[in-house]
Amino acid sequence: MIKLTRGLEEYLEVLYKLKLKGKKVFRISEIARMTNVSMASVSSAIKRLHELGMVKYERYGYVELTKAGEKYAKKMYESEILIFKFLHEILGVSKNVALEDACKIEHDLSNETLEKLEKFIRKILGGNK
Repeated sequence: MIKLTRGLEEYLEVLYKLKLKGKKVFRISEIARMTNVSMASVSSAIKRLHELGMVKYERYGYVELTKAGEKYAKKMYESEILIFKFLHEILGVSKNVALEDACKIEHDLSNETLEKLEKFIRKILGGNK
């Protein structure tokens, strides 16, 4: 799997989280409003994600996650939840801080560390990941 920049990962995560809420296609203007980023910046990022096969996009059309984009975003989302559980449920970090920190941390951890963290959390929480 290719490694995206933090910024591109953030866009994929936003799209994935909205997809989980039932929304499947998006306009650049919607993404710009949701992320509080200029339409030009969003457009540039979406074009790059399209080139990488992570989203389907036609100029002035809708943006939609591809299977590859959804797979990548799902992995990031699950990593974020795992890190959140560790910070909040095991270390006792407040919910808001744990959410914010988990979002920051997930972009930089290796797969090895995430796998070890998952095993640790399962052991501590009794299998409830």
